[in-house]
Amino acid sequence: MPINVPDRLPATDVLTKEGIFVMTESRAIHQDIRPLRLAILNLMPMKITTEIQLLRLLSNTPLQVEIQLLKTRSYTPRNTSPEHLVAFYKTLDEIEHQRHDGLIITGAPVEHIDFEEVDYWDEMTEIMDWAVANATSTLYICWAAQAALYYYYDVPKHPLPRKMFGVFPHTVNNRTLPIVRGFDDVFYAPHSRHTEIRRSDVTTADDLEIVSESDVAGVYIIVSRDGRQVFVTGHSEYDPLTLKEEYLRDKGKGLDIDLPENYFVNDDPESDPLVRWRSHSSLLFSNWLNYYVYQVTPYEL
Repeated sequence: MPINVPDRLPATDVLTKEGIFVMTESRAIHQDIRPLRLAILNLMPMKITTEIQLLRLLSNTPLQVEIQLLKTRSYTPRNTSPEHLVAFYKTLDEIEHQRHDGLIITGAPVEHIDFEEVDYWDEMTEIMDWAVANATSTLYICWAAQAALYYYYDVPKHPLPRKMFGVFPHTVNNRTLPIVRGFDDVFYAPHSRHTEIRRSDVTTADDLEIVSESDVAGVYIIVSRDGRQVFVTGHSEYDPLTLKEEYLRDKGKGLDIDLPENYFVNDDPESDPLVRWRSHSSLLFSNWLNYYVYQVTPYEL
């Protein structure tokens, strides 16, 4: 089944060319079906790129999904046109009385700032609290995962001596949990962050379970016991070239940046990267959407 997105969203053309069935609003209204309602709080600077990455993964299930893009009212992005934001995004004020089956909150390039010092921290906490009462399950990605763990469970983030940058092997701790159903014994996922969440801090919270981790990248997937919060510290949604683009961007700025690990063939930045996280990423999103949203959400929201 398709994802249901607003008419004229730029991601529609990109995904259609990839052979992904995208249904626009004008067509969806003629179908007698209740799609899953997902909100995406997109905090990433390149919003259209992130839209494409997430919608590509959300489309890889037999479920019809209706998407509502969200932005913060307290911070105006500099890398996305105001016209795009006005046309396709809403703020919490505009949807706060609506219930949703699920919510995704993306990462954000604010790791170096204390949580309370982030421009939109108060609004971020407002949205997270809204989700507790109005979303069946919330998927937090990278910085959002750190922020939610800190806000709800007092789990701190810690600075890293070097950026965790590359594609790292992970293992599964508890195969009985649906979020990792179908995962290989060892699977890969991209990371791009300057801070970390430590296992010793997470294990102090009885309501949390560490489902997957890496010997190098550390804690990866954490799930609340009731399944209503899923925290992912990496960027499984990344495109094949995203880490390369980040590397070249930082090199161009003269920053001290290492090559992303386990990424370029023979560590040659002129080569194409070896993509080995695509199947895991699809499973992660489809498992969350199916087992943590669709299977438990009420038909009448």
